[in-house]
Amino acid sequence: MSSAPRIDWEAAADLVVIGGGVAGLTAARTASLRGLRVLILSKGGPTDTATQYAQGGIAVVAPHEDSVESHVLDTVEAGAGLCDEAAVRSIVEGGQAAVAALTDLGAVFDLARDGQISRTREGGHSTRRIIHAGGDATGAEVQRALNAAGLPILFGAAALEVVTGRTGVQGVIAVSENGFGVVHAPAVLLATGGLGQLYALSTNPPGATADGIALALWAGATVADLEFVQFHPTVLYTPGGLGRRPLISEAVRGEGAILVDSEGNSVTAGVHPRGDLAPRDVVSRAIAARMRALGTDHVYLDARAIDSFPRRFPTITASCLAAGIDPRTDLIPVAPAAHYQCGGVVTDTHGRTAVPGLYAAGEVARTGLHGANRLASNSLLEGLVVGERAGIAAAERLDEEAHVTDVSFHTIPRAARALVQQSMTLHASVVRDAAGLAEAAVRLRDGVSHSAASRLRAERSSADQRFAGAALELSALDNSGAVNAGAAVHDTADLNAAAAAQRITAFEDAALTLTGQVLLLSAAARTESRGSHTRSDHPTPDDRQRRSRAVRLGPEGHPVPAPDGLDLTSWTQDAIPSAS
Repeated sequence: MSSAPRIDWEAAADLVVIGGGVAGLTAARTASLRGLRVLILSKGGPTDTATQYAQGGIAVVAPHEDSVESHVLDTVEAGAGLCDEAAVRSIVEGGQAAVAALTDLGAVFDLARDGQISRTREGGHSTRRIIHAGGDATGAEVQRALNAAGLPILFGAAALEVVTGRTGVQGVIAVSENGFGVVHAPAVLLATGGLGQLYALSTNPPGATADGIALALWAGATVADLEFVQFHPTVLYTPGGLGRRPLISEAVRGEGAILVDSEGNSVTAGVHPRGDLAPRDVVSRAIAARMRALGTDHVYLDARAIDSFPRRFPTITASCLAAGIDPRTDLIPVAPAAHYQCGGVVTDTHGRTAVPGLYAAGEVARTGLHGANRLASNSLLEGLVVGERAGIAAAERLDEEAHVTDVSFHTIPRAARALVQQSMTLHASVVRDAAGLAEAAVRLRDGVSHSAASRLRAERSSADQRFAGAALELSALDNSGAVNAGAAVHDTADLNAAAAAQRITAFEDAALTLTGQVLLLSAAARTESRGSHTRSDHPTPDDRQRRSRAVRLGPEGHPVPAPDGLDLTSWTQDAIPSAS
């Protein structure tokens, strides 16, 4: 089933960037400096990004008592056997130049008493190499500096489809308060962030709905390692709290805070040689095991011995005080929450995917840097380095003609977001097993069809109430529970911001549903425990499974193992799945 929306606006660019965080803005700035016409599409506002909330800092080789080799070794150790060491080395080597470019743009990092950039240590690192800004507001400073570059950006606009043709990417179809639009472009960069909204509790912003994963799959690209979801060990716990939760940065433990349970005992003693500064997967599992053993829903972080806590961690202090906790005198209640996707769209270290003209950078991409578990503060590093490289690589497509001629949309399945989040939180969280993964897969499959009729009635009723007399169809559902990505708009004057937001939400639900299905498929197939993927029924690593698992969409639009694995040269237009 398909339909064609009425197109209300058009634009042309050499590069379309989808996402407004560190990777997307870095790529856009780099491409602009090289003369490319760039347009950025951002679902939210200037600070509605995961970058904005990044507390810890940027991992970059220190000038003294550190080396590229040391950083590589720490990254590979955290990655639990699945890092691409060549990719790790390439990205780590690019760190200092990338930070220098950001500093030239105006980013200001904290200084030590000797006037040099201050550095701290986080979990998994063997030395103090993490640079930070505003104490615990590094991401906000990075976002501020990049936003100040004045790049062309359309806020409140979501890409619904990456259109491809015989030579690869032709552009995107998007929706905003101005209606449905087309941007003709030979190159598109996915910089959409992560998938945190798959779970009931996350450190991610509301827009982290796996859009880039879905857009890439629908365009015929390959994804890998989605079973590896990093759960931040220490998110501020409040009874009944849901949605985005404030994280308590690993830098707090780096400065001396310790994890204790409700009886005052160490949580990580005897678990790992680095104790509370072990890699995040180790600490998250230790906390989850202790909570199960004691029948509690949180543990505590004791930071009372840290001098000048409010000055060093002003953001965390404000979050704690808002919850009635004073870190100087009180234990901080914490629990794990979904934080970072270690896998993603398969790319090289310049952001190239298997689809000509389609690039990905940042959390949405799988470069091989993170393996089965990301090393703390390597994410901003990757966004800066690979974002810049992708902006340069996009110039490869300048000689390609690009014009979107087909604006027909296929139907795409979705389940209710609450059902998806509940299923993933119960069965695909820190610890998993075969029965739970199978149950979650069935719930998502059944959820696509069982709620379709009631959802359609509710959406049409809501539209009628909000836009009395308007001939506006916000989503067209067939009887399989699929949402049509190009629901027709008959009176564009009535597609205002509220209607666009509702349409974007429907698209996000479809993206979450598909990504959840891929994650469950990959997690069920990986019958071992490795990195941030823990199976209670297969509690040890299996050397025979020391490889990445790639997934693409089959001819019917369902996730299947990719026969070509991580190969980036196998794409043809025939790889694009048909309507489901």
